[in-house]
Amino acid sequence: MRESLKSQRAEVKQVEKEITKLEAKKAKADAKAAEEAKKAEAEAVLKKLLASGMSADEILEKLK
Repeated sequence: MRESLKSQRAEVKQVEKEITKLEAKKAKADAKAAEEAKKAEAEAVLKKLLASGMSADEILEKLK
């Protein structure tokens, strides 16, 4: 019985380790997705400003 309990504890520890790895991987993927969304939004705003007649130099000046 003790061996079975020991085996189960080892298995739980292994599963917890895998969960920790997966959570870290998900956090990294979430951060990357958020960064890509920000980039897409910035590109959309830039295109809108350029389409409205603002020059690239004017846009850069506003960013300063």
